[in-house]
Amino acid sequence: MKQQLYWIGCLAIAVALVGFEAPSWLALFSGLAIALATRIDRPKQLKLVTTLALQLGVIALGAKMNLETILRVGVNGALVTATGLALAVTLGTAIGRWLAVPKDTTLLIALGTGICGGSAIAAVSSVIKPKDHEISISLAVVFVLNAVALLLFPLIGHLLGMSEQVFGRWAALAIHDTSSVVGAGLAYGSIALTVATTTKLARALWIVPVTIVTAVMRPSSGSLRDVKWPWFILGFIAVAALVTWVPALAPYGPPVSNIGTRSLLVALFLIGLSFSPKALAKVGPRPFFLGIILWVMLGAVSIPLAYWST
Repeated sequence: MKQQLYWIGCLAIAVALVGFEAPSWLALFSGLAIALATRIDRPKQLKLVTTLALQLGVIALGAKMNLETILRVGVNGALVTATGLALAVTLGTAIGRWLAVPKDTTLLIALGTGICGGSAIAAVSSVIKPKDHEISISLAVVFVLNAVALLLFPLIGHLLGMSEQVFGRWAALAIHDTSSVVGAGLAYGSIALTVATTTKLARALWIVPVTIVTAVMRPSSGSLRDVKWPWFILGFIAVAALVTWVPALAPYGPPVSNIGTRSLLVALFLIGLSFSPKALAKVGPRPFFLGIILWVMLGAVSIPLAYWST
């Protein structure tokens, strides 16, 4: 009965967040507050629902994007996203060796920081087959820093007087997961959201070559058939193409994108709700320090890159 009341309450909060189109930070904070205040076990299906809400939100956001703009931003962002990835791997490897962090944990945190957080960690983990606790540690580090970035980045952007375009590029280069990038862009403005989403998706595409190269370099660790590819990116591009090049569908763009925004609010709420204090306790100081140092350094370097590339 207690558990049923708990989930009814969570559903009511989610409906309220969506109905009033709450700010992204409030959605995440609401989930975090509930997770920290209760000890109710989260069902395994919660992760699947969160993933579907996030992917549906990103796909639906394609309805408000012009594909020609996406392609232009993506091409222009290819060099800076590659630079960010190279820096993350190089610095991450060096810092991880200095802090004596296990090699697989270092690789997962570096790629999670350099590409797209949990998605990159999941993809590469399916190939290198690290220990379960190494995956948990890496995901916990990324999750905590994502939560911080979602709240901190818009404040820093306004403090530095960044334009929406510059902030969108910076957020896409320096924040780990797509959900937090989109959430930060959403909080900053519509232009920031567009630039952040398109640049982030261009950055996320590095999952494919990086995972393939990792599998080739460590062929005995796993199989490419086990890789969890980010297929929702193709959905985003397909929806954007339909709205851009099929005039009859253009009027449906705003309502579909509105569904996407609300779906992302649900995803952010569920991400917060999924937080586990036990996972945080398992992080340990060294991997956490690695994640923080690498994230701060990449965030600092990404500011001039964002100005240079816009």
